[in-house]
Amino acid sequence: MTSRLPRLLAALGKRLPADRLADLQHHLRTADSPADPLLDRWSADHPAAGLSAQLSAVRKTWQDEAPQLPGTALALSLATAAAAEEEKEPPAELVVSGPTSSAIPVRLTSGIAIEVIRSAHESLLIASFAAYGIAEIVAELRAAAARNVRIDLLLEESTSAARAFGPLRDHIRIWHRADHSARSSLHAKVIAADRRIALLGSANLTGRALTDNVEIGVILRDRRTVGRLVDHLHWLTGPEARHLRPG
Repeated sequence: MTSRLPRLLAALGKRLPADRLADLQHHLRTADSPADPLLDRWSADHPAAGLSAQLSAVRKTWQDEAPQLPGTALALSLATAAAAEEEKEPPAELVVSGPTSSAIPVRLTSGIAIEVIRSAHESLLIASFAAYGIAEIVAELRAAAARNVRIDLLLEESTSAARAFGPLRDHIRIWHRADHSARSSLHAKVIAADRRIALLGSANLTGRALTDNVEIGVILRDRRTVGRLVDHLHWLTGPEARHLRPG
């Protein structure tokens, strides 16, 4: 039977930023067994969405498959997976709207936005200051919802951006700023799929921004960086932050 432990460890290692990964490795080196309370305390100190469940799955599989392994072995496995991941980290790609030049290879924002949405198998996290004139994006989100993709939209309420997604209200979750009096706005522009690929840039989800305006962005395929971005945006919607509320 194929062991699940290496795969679970690799997924956990990809998710964690370098400092948290180093901290977890330290705790594993001093852990006597999968049930060591040190690991409970580490999990309690790192409340990112889903992280506790991910570590619990590692510990249960450790207990079921290889309880004789010391924590130092798991720490070494995490370090090895992290080193291998760093060696093959894909470069960021440039994305533009508007005119293109021969200076550098670029891809068009409209096509990349659709590509990222179509690539989602489990989740989509999208942020935009404004949204209108995006029938094709709405159609792609409807198709994603039909694939049972969980869709969260972080939108600026003052621009009435949520109106663009009216036909999808039963299939998406919309979030707005919690404090209307704040001297700030939800100005991020992100499309992230499955914690593995993200489009970031200056373009709002509007027809002109995706095609005609002069806009610049990047595609990230580094799972660790994308995962940290998704964790941060989800944290904004959580009870401990209270920066965003359901719309």
